Amino acid sequence: MSAEQSVDPVPGHDDALGRPGLHGSRAPWLLGAGVAVSTLVLAVRDPHVEGSYGVCPLLSLTGLLCPACGALRATHDLAHGDLAGAWALNPLWVVLVPLLVAGWGWWAARTARGRSTSAPPAWVAWTLLTAVVLFGVLRNIPALAPALGP
Repeated sequence: MSAEQSVDPVPGHDDALGRPGLHGSRAPWLLGAGVAVSTLVLAVRDPHVEGSYGVCPLLSLTGLLCPACGALRATHDLAHGDLAGAWALNPLWVVLVPLLVAGWGWWAARTARGRSTSAPPAWVAWTLLTAVVLFGVLRNIPALAPALGP
């Protein structure tokens, strides 16, 4: 074999063209493992118990519900298969979870195939930001609080 012929890169090392080896595909799996462990902790240690995970700083300082208020309890309920309970606590989170899981799956699949991954288009980030801010405002309107508040 001549020096000009390429050989398979050693896993975890860059090849001759500077493309990452297997270490480049670790990021989605590390993130997935972290989320799985966090979800398991929330499934085991019930956030419905007052003070078990602390308090929302925005709620305690201002009395306003942030867009994430109820998300820990909703995650606990989702982990136990209680979709209605989760929806009652934070409907935005219940809608976002499957979208986030699908996005993670897309990222993991592309990375595993060695394809490059880039940040989502700017419109995705702006749409998400708009939805979160709008949800945060709407859930603090007294008439909508029963439907959107935890």
